[in-house]
Amino acid sequence: MIDAINAEPLVFVAHVGDITSGEGPCSDEWLVARLAQFGRIRHPFVLLPGDNEWTDCHRGGFDPLERLAAWRKHFCLRMPEVGLVRQAGEHCEHVRWEVDGLVFVGLNVPGSNNNLGRTPAMDAEHEKRMRAALEWLAEAESLARTRAGLVVLMHADPDFEGRFARKADGFAALRARLKEIAARLGKPLVVVHGDSHRYRDDLPAPGLRRIVVWGSPHVRWLRATWGGGKLSVED
Repeated sequence: MIDAINAEPLVFVAHVGDITSGEGPCSDEWLVARLAQFGRIRHPFVLLPGDNEWTDCHRGGFDPLERLAAWRKHFCLRMPEVGLVRQAGEHCEHVRWEVDGLVFVGLNVPGSNNNLGRTPAMDAEHEKRMRAALEWLAEAESLARTRAGLVVLMHADPDFEGRFARKADGFAALRARLKEIAARLGKPLVVVHGDSHRYRDDLPAPGLRRIVVWGSPHVRWLRATWGGGKLSVED
């Protein structure tokens, strides 16, 4: 797939997370090997964390918070080719860049309920990270007001339809904020996520377009093209 991507004239490539399975491996060796693999991509490359590489690593005996720190150590790299900007402070995985008038913002929002409802330490991590994520999203929205539109990328399916009844909903605040932005922005708002593993392109809320990328066992990629005020996606 990397060879196929390299053969195309792309402006950048984005990966919304899950670079291992739900059972791991979660080791540093695995992360370093993926870093070398992604290094073969000749286009500017943006990677976001998924649940399998940190929140779910407890299944293999790892501490999820330690694995998030390891992810940051290995993958918080600057990509000057696309003008990548990282959020200051510890949440370096929150990124932003602009292409052809669109503002792209990447957030660390993983599956497994966004790391909420497991332990007090994980709940505290969730609160701190989501406070930073919502601040970063607010900055992106402010920029998008003078641009052509806003594209938000993250790993998790935020459950726009409310299919999952949870005692503690790790996505509620983000869902509400995205719907608010869609209602007031007056420009295209696109949310791109993974986690559900099957391609989908729909409108889960007024003014909000959702694109779900393929996941395992489907080794595929999507091409997006922006023109005439419209984002077109080829499956």
